[in-house]
Amino acid sequence: MLGPRQEAQAALFYEFSLNDHVPQDHLLRSNDRFVDLSDIRQYLFAHDASHGL
Repeated sequence: MLGPRQEAQAALFYEFSLNDHVPQDHLLRSNDRFVDLSDIRQYLFAHDASHGL
């Protein structure tokens, strides 16, 4: 059978928030003040599940 396998599809998608996994006091969070990532964030926004599309 060549149709889509629905049970396998769920394994391909998952929710992951980097923000949930980086501690509030981690060095990466302090770098955010000095590095402008607005262009990258705008590009990735369309792929981010947390904004509720």
